[in-house]
Amino acid sequence: MKTIFPKETRNDWVVIDASGQTVGRLATRIASVLRGKHKVDYTPSQACGDFVIVVNADKVVFTGRKLDQKVYTRYSGYQGGLKSTTARVMLERHPDRVIRHAVWGMLPKTRLGRRLIRRLKVYAGDAHPHQAQQPRQMEVA
Repeated sequence: MKTIFPKETRNDWVVIDASGQTVGRLATRIASVLRGKHKVDYTPSQACGDFVIVVNADKVVFTGRKLDQKVYTRYSGYQGGLKSTTARVMLERHPDRVIRHAVWGMLPKTRLGRRLIRRLKVYAGDAHPHQAQQPRQMEVA
């Protein structure tokens, strides 16, 4: 028996509306579509997933008290350079980074993961500049 790898994969464009969706559940669905797990020719070592456009990122929902208790940290590399931001502030200032951070945590931390995260396009409003790619609407269940 030989393992068959698909030579060429078709990468579609998918639009996901994030309004009213929980961040974690939305991120798992996005990561699955980026990896290509919804396709029959899924291969774990190849980027066979679709491009994902997320609109209305500013309308995502956190459950419980995560808006005030969840903390995003970043480090500049210098002493005393640790900066922290709560989810409420991050959602107000950079709603696209909230979804990107959640999805990145669900992708592999390899060259493949870095290649997949570039296929994610997140926008705060309901408009996006990717109409030429003719994306299809996808429901998040």
